[in-house]
Amino acid sequence: MAQKTKLKIKKGDLVQVITGAKQDRGGDRGKQGKVLKVFPETNRVLVEGINRITKHTKVGQSQRGTKTGGIEVVEAPVHISNVAVVDPETKKPTRVGYRTETVERDGRERVVRIRVAKSSGKDL
Repeated sequence: MAQKTKLKIKKGDLVQVITGAKQDRGGDRGKQGKVLKVFPETNRVLVEGINRITKHTKVGQSQRGTKTGGIEVVEAPVHISNVAVVDPETKKPTRVGYRTETVERDGRERVVRIRVAKSSGKDL
């Protein structure tokens, strides 16, 4: 069984594709999008508007009687190493670091880890 690693990219993050074919060659490198879903077991992320594929679905009928199926364009998962989190200040890809803070809640002190952009130091 593969060891589960802690991922630095979360659902809702703005990420940029840092590898692959350039946009003028029909690729997605340089495009930015929001993370829709994270698959930690395969180290992949589903990014809005990135890695779009045409999917052929079999024609059938739903319970209401409407026809389903045909050709639809959907996003496919991208490996997590091919995307980087976008810095909120510079809008460029950056690495993710952590800062620890002690926060007092209901009279108890807790240590929380806050994700920060390495390049600017801003919270993510």
